[in-house]
Formats: sequence, C-alpha cells, structure tokens
Amino acid sequence: LLQNFLCYTCKEYVEDLAKVPKAFLQEANVRLIVIGQSSYHHIKPFCSLTGYTHEMYVDPQREIYKTLGMKRGEGNNASVRSPHVKSNMFLGSIRSMWRAMTGPAFDFQGDPAQQGGALILGPGNEVHFLHLDENRLDHVPINTVLQLAGVKTVNFTNEPQIIDI
Repeated sequence: LLQNFLCYTCKEYVEDLAKVPKAFLQEANVRLIVIGQSSYHHIKPFCSLTGYTHEMYVDPQREIYKTLGMKRGEGNNASVRSPHVKSNMFLGSIRSMWRAMTGPAFDFQGDPAQQGGALILGPGNEVHFLHLDENRLDHVPINTVLQLAGVKTVNFTNEPQIIDI
C-alpha cells in the first residue's frame, strides 16, 4: 500500500516494482497489487509515469490502511532508508509538488500523513507477512517480499551481473 501517488519515494518504489517480470509472478502463482489512497482517475497517469503494468487499485477512504493499522505521521526512525529511493528528500519533494501543481487536477491525492506498507496475503485471508512503514523512506526491500512470497528476485541496480562459471 502506497503513502500516495504523488510521493516521490512511492513513485520510485513503484518504478522498481514495475521491473518485476510477470513471468516470475506467474511461475510462483503470485499476484502483485499496488493500492493507493486517491481517486481511481490517478491510476492511469501514475502507471504511465512509473511503467507499472501489474494490478493497481485505490482506497480513497483508507479503509484497508485503517484495518491493517497503518500509521499516520512520520516515525522517528530516521536511520531507515529504502534501497529503492534514488532522489534526495529536497529534490524529490520539489518534483512531487511540481507534479501536483501541473497535473490535470491540482490534487494532493490523499492524506499526506498516511504511511503505507507491504503485505503477503493468501491463499485465503491469512496474512503471512506485514510491514508497516514508519516513514516515507521505510519501504521493505522488494526482493525481501519476493523471497517470502516464493518469487524469483530481481536485480534493481543498473550494474551488469557477473556470473562465475
């Protein structure tokens, strides 16, 4: 679940989620779903911006966030830093504000204090893993979630892979 579609850290996290091959998910019989807390009309532009082609839904009333106990406000653990966030806080915040102001509707797309998280659900209603973000940089590494869900991991760096033979 995303903090919101305008948040630069969420955008960069979803850009990396977009790199997860559909074949990896199909092989493990897993669905990758992103949920944001804005209106449905923000889905298409956000997917276009991030290259994300997996499932995406919205929860404008934040019912799922509340049910899962996701936090509001920034936690005080400043040492946590998502490996998927490339921008520094100042430039990322400026870019987020610019996207809000130049978007089709000047819209901050949800509660800016709402934090997101990651979970592995199912089969059925059993939650196998739940991570509640403490702050906007506290995303669980994508490969951690993939491993826990039985999905092959992905190289998120642009560095070439070295294979010993």
